[in-house]
Amino acid sequence: MNSDSLVVFSTAPDTDVAEALAEHLVAEQLAACVNLVGGMRSVYRWQGEVHRDSEVLLIVKTDQRHLEPLIATLQNRHPYDCPEIIAMPIVGGSAEYLDWLASSLVTGSA
Repeated sequence: MNSDSLVVFSTAPDTDVAEALAEHLVAEQLAACVNLVGGMRSVYRWQGEVHRDSEVLLIVKTDQRHLEPLIATLQNRHPYDCPEIIAMPIVGGSAEYLDWLASSLVTGSA
């Protein structure tokens, strides 16, 4: 089992942006899979004001080795000034799925 596997959460303002980000991350093999969860409402404080917006949640599966380039890619391609990018370790799961995850990422130095 690959103990370096991660789930990264990010949000996007709409489906078009979320799909473009997801497709790029998977095509570049920085992510094995990205799930898009629509219909989400976010309430947050930004620049001293409380905002309420519809967003799309990206649930990105990757590993520790690909985290830095994944973060850089999201920051460079994201329309938000300060995009949410939160990484959490995967502490267990299906060995077959985690093996697939690892084999779906770019090999060599990321």
